[in-house]
Amino acid sequence: MNREVIKHHKDLGIYKIAFETAMEIFELSKKFPVEERYSLTDQIRRSSRSVCANLAEAWRKRRYKAAFIAKLNDCEAEAAETQTWIEFAVKCNYMSVEAGREVYANYNQVLSGLVNMINNPSPWLRNH
Repeated sequence: MNREVIKHHKDLGIYKIAFETAMEIFELSKKFPVEERYSLTDQIRRSSRSVCANLAEAWRKRRYKAAFIAKLNDCEAEAAETQTWIEFAVKCNYMSVEAGREVYANYNQVLSGLVNMINNPSPWLRNH
């Protein structure tokens, strides 16, 4: 099996999924009502982007197992938070059920990858 070399956080499959989904959420949230601007709209955009930002930080902390895992845990929390905001958006009829299912499923993929990295960090760690 030929495994692709990962040199940057942007090369990670879960980063790519998280980034594209954050951008999709940005586009979907443009249609949210104005009264949600400082609540649901800001929160879903912030948490979805935070998954990517925390993953970039985790990647840079690979010298230290505990710091790496801690940042991955932050990613996991932000992804789960984003899923909660997706549920609210669907329930409030700001996002279609179909769109909600798609972006929610993308975060399930991200969460699965994060949990795998958290449970088995060794292949990802940098040697001192």
